[in-house]
Amino acid sequence: MADELAVETRELGYAYPGSAKPSLDALSLRVRRGEIHGILGPNGAGKTTLFRILTTYFPAPRGAVWVLGKDPSADPDGVRRRIGVVFQNPSLDKRLTVSENLEYLGRLYGLAGAPLAERIASALERCGLAGRSGHLALTLSGGLQRRLELAKGLLHSPELLILDEPSTGLDPGARKDLWQQLKELQSRERTTILVTTHWMEEAERCDRLSILAAGRVVAEGSPAELKSDIGGDVIALESDEPEALAQDIRARLRLEASVVDGSVRLEAASGHRLIPQLAEAFPGRLRSITLGRPTLEDVFIRRTGHRFWRNP
Repeated sequence: MADELAVETRELGYAYPGSAKPSLDALSLRVRRGEIHGILGPNGAGKTTLFRILTTYFPAPRGAVWVLGKDPSADPDGVRRRIGVVFQNPSLDKRLTVSENLEYLGRLYGLAGAPLAERIASALERCGLAGRSGHLALTLSGGLQRRLELAKGLLHSPELLILDEPSTGLDPGARKDLWQQLKELQSRERTTILVTTHWMEEAERCDRLSILAAGRVVAEGSPAELKSDIGGDVIALESDEPEALAQDIRARLRLEASVVDGSVRLEAASGHRLIPQLAEAFPGRLRSITLGRPTLEDVFIRRTGHRFWRNP
């Protein structure tokens, strides 16, 4: 099984100095080779800390971690040679041209001459930048700069590409374009891709997801599998007295109702049939009723008891 995994962590823990709570708390994760795996979580869930450990930025003090079969703490150079990294914040030198940015990185990897020129040409072609090699990086749009970041990550043909919040700062069109590039990379070269994100839409594009909350994996599976665990429909009720309403629903209708950030939430196999029953049973107590199919937000709520983004 280990040969089938690109990344594995067991009981991984990390706490920043002076912090009252750990950033990672006994986190166990498995990323299969050849898949696009998303790490979905709100800000503060531990995504960036996990990214830093997997990319050898700092060692993990507790638990175990393997990247492509290697321990990043014991053999950081061996891991770095086999992974590509796209950071959340831009890492381009905007005073250099597109090809000069790649040449600079290639020389850091020990590449030179014809082999480096071939790698640069290949990376530019794969990322749709072949016609812009002489353009200064500062003249590129946000979407094209993200493509150049991706080209940098692919320059040395990594087995595993790790991206930290890759859609940050991109408009919807540029995000769609980035994901088309990632899907093509996976299909064409079987590169394993690990993405951290807080975008539900982005998470839906992954083959499998690990949902993080408070430094732990609270759910794992394909987007379809995770949503199917909810089953049926999700009903949200707005009321001036949500706690009392939830208690009455449980007592009178024998339905499981919970209060999440001030709204009463129910799951039902045929929600549209339940709505008239709720309206009739509690006249004047409902401000609104919302019916919807399960989403990844609902998966997060079921596993944590609160919304993805908490109300202030």
